[in-house]
Amino acid sequence: MGYIFLLTFFTLILTSTYPSFIFSISINQTSTLSLLMVIKASLDPENIVLSSWLPNDDNNAPCNGSFEGIACNEFGEVVNISLQGKGLKGHLPTEIGQLKSLVGLYLHFNQLHGVVPKEVANLTELTELYLNVNNLSGSIPFEIGKMYNLQVLELCYNKLSGSIPTQLGFLKKLNVLALQDNELTGAIPASLGDLIMVKRIDVSSNSLFGSIPVKLADPPLLEVLDIRNNTLSGNVPIALKRLMEGFRYANNPGLCGIGFGSLAVCNASELNPTKPEPFTRGSSHLHNKNIPESADIQPNDPNHSRKSRNAGIIVGIALLCVIAGSGLFAFSWYRRRKQKIGSAYDASVSRLSTDQVKEARRRSASPLISLEYSQGWDPIAKGQSSTGLSQEVFESLMFNLDEVEHATQYFSGLNLLGKSSLSAMYKGMLRDGSAVAIKCISKSSCKSDESEFLKGLKVLTSLRHENILKLRGFCCSKGRGECFLIYDYVPNGSLLQYLDLPDGKGNILEWPLRMTIILGIAKGINYLHGTKGSKKALVHQNISAEKVLIDQCHKPLLSDSGVHKLLADDIVFSRLKSTAAMGYLAPEYTTTGRFTEKSDVYAFGMIVLQILSGKRKITQLHRHGAELGRLEDFVDINLGINFSAFEAAKLGKIALLCTHEFADQRPTMEIVMEELNDINRRT
Repeated sequence: MGYIFLLTFFTLILTSTYPSFIFSISINQTSTLSLLMVIKASLDPENIVLSSWLPNDDNNAPCNGSFEGIACNEFGEVVNISLQGKGLKGHLPTEIGQLKSLVGLYLHFNQLHGVVPKEVANLTELTELYLNVNNLSGSIPFEIGKMYNLQVLELCYNKLSGSIPTQLGFLKKLNVLALQDNELTGAIPASLGDLIMVKRIDVSSNSLFGSIPVKLADPPLLEVLDIRNNTLSGNVPIALKRLMEGFRYANNPGLCGIGFGSLAVCNASELNPTKPEPFTRGSSHLHNKNIPESADIQPNDPNHSRKSRNAGIIVGIALLCVIAGSGLFAFSWYRRRKQKIGSAYDASVSRLSTDQVKEARRRSASPLISLEYSQGWDPIAKGQSSTGLSQEVFESLMFNLDEVEHATQYFSGLNLLGKSSLSAMYKGMLRDGSAVAIKCISKSSCKSDESEFLKGLKVLTSLRHENILKLRGFCCSKGRGECFLIYDYVPNGSLLQYLDLPDGKGNILEWPLRMTIILGIAKGINYLHGTKGSKKALVHQNISAEKVLIDQCHKPLLSDSGVHKLLADDIVFSRLKSTAAMGYLAPEYTTTGRFTEKSDVYAFGMIVLQILSGKRKITQLHRHGAELGRLEDFVDINLGINFSAFEAAKLGKIALLCTHEFADQRPTMEIVMEELNDINRRT
């Protein structure tokens, strides 16, 4: 009867407590807007960076695209905070743990101070935590071990102290653990060997001591283990040899081992150290720890064993009731949530770049959803016979997100070259020392058909010409919801900066350079259009002075060639606004809505007039001057008399033909090339 009473009692407790508990959570839950205001006050106490986070009566404001760095899913839940490289000088508040739907938190490359609050562990949906390159101090919260969905943990380049929590070994989905350049002490926990999905562990440049756990060689996917610049000692596990150059151990004078290059062979005392390895749960070394014993134990009491069993049964029944109640509640909650989001794509894919929130909320999922963050390119891109994709070519051009982030200093604002509502361009430096420009495009801007998107990538990777900006590679991030196109960096900027220069001032292009630039642009467009049917024509669609880059040798390079093959139709259309405003858009587009080779020719003619006149805006005076041969009306006054009248007159006529009102009256680029070559032969 006592057991029945207890069972009934615990059942009543569960059924009466859970509803009120849930109700309490619902009533006390802070609104998203109010919560973000608290977080803002902590991260940016001087209100310099997050001035766009404004309190108002609309609790949906954070999700309408006006809050910088905030992205939401279709249920109005904040799923991404991207504020890297913004110069934040506050601290990370405990309230951050209340954003339960957060899957991406990017606060790296700032000046945040204070501790990492343990409440961050409440973000159980989080897959990526970037707090690196700040001034954070204190210990790493052991509660982070409860963040079971975490794939990337970046805490490096801070002032964190204390030991590495053994609980990090519970993060079974972790791919990257970066703790380097802190002030960590103690031993490397053997529990890190339980990270079955980890690829990179970096604990270098700390003050770690002790031996390297044998278990650290266990993770099957481990590629890099960096333990440099510590005070580790003892025998290096021979199993780590499989990592080859991925095992980095320099500047640990106490290490020894066989087959590790510069390491000395261990002596007898080093092979049999008196210090045990760092322990894990269930380790045989646990007996060395002070484990408290239970009170009121009476080993001489003959009834003790029976009493203990009875007490155990009672406690067991109580626990079963709790577990059953919890299970029913969790299952009920799961069913309701599953029904709610069954038709939506995975929240882990909802981490959008800041500028694309509005687009992302109205568009369906794109091919980037199937592209993995840390696993590299999705297997669908390998051996695509239907699209003709070459596995070898693609693999040679694939970058991972770690390389892209490293190159741009984690997308630091200091490296931002330009930004629009659709994309952003960053300057970067690859590990081989070469400078690159990295174009970031949101997945919401890309084609929704996977095969079309992959075909577009194939087009971009196939373009090879001296006057076409070279694509070094690409990276598609499921986690960030962005595709990155990596190009060679062009130091002299675009043709646009050479236009509208004050009289007699600025970096004036000499006449021979203008001729070289015009000829180079023509060669690039002619290559895209194809010559005598040698390849399928590609229409650029967005030629402008801004898209013509000038390298260190003043050679013109046509940028953004083929990029429209990746973009959704409405995004391509929205990009035309600036093109149309500058006069590059062929008149027939307003009636046909189509781009042709002749629309590229029209844009080329406009650029020729701009180069001749040195002006961004071409007027009727320029046109009449070119038509009548009045050089003073369409040739840049900054040139004085230092130009060829014959060449200028011929180029003026070519520009007028290229910008003819009727497309069928315009020449092909092949004919334009013949005319330009004829000018060169005569001079």
